[in-house]
Amino acid sequence: MDELLRELPEKAKDKHTENKKFFNKLKKKPPKKLDYIMQELHEEEFEQTDCLTCANCCKTTGPLFTDKDVSRIAKHFKMKDHQFISQFLRVDEDNDYVLQSVPCTFLGTDNYCSIYDVRPKACREFPHTDRKKFHQIGNLTLKNVAICPAAFNIVEKMKQRLQ
Repeated sequence: MDELLRELPEKAKDKHTENKKFFNKLKKKPPKKLDYIMQELHEEEFEQTDCLTCANCCKTTGPLFTDKDVSRIAKHFKMKDHQFISQFLRVDEDNDYVLQSVPCTFLGTDNYCSIYDVRPKACREFPHTDRKKFHQIGNLTLKNVAICPAAFNIVEKMKQRLQ
């Protein structure tokens, strides 16, 4: 897995132009059954992929925390929202709550998340490859293929299926 993760950014970079063109085309004229295809590809990939052997998303990026996320996680820690924010989060350039640093504070050395049951929505949905209206998140997916080997594989299979 370590070698795969070392190679992933370069592989994603090599495919970036091709993927960008593909997603632009997809956005203009999405196939009728795109969401069903994506759901199928997502499920197939995650039958083979164990996120606990990777956790690259948690090691290299941080999620956005919605107000609901903050309240839910703060409650889990028996803290007030403002205490949770001051201890773990900062406001980024887009005025969103994000982690103060990466890797994620809540990621254990065994790649398990210590707040898994109350984790942020962005973590629950990552890598967003089974999301409805998938054609609308091309730019996000372009970023995610450089982080997540599963997302990379899903996009490659999607291109084969749709071309």
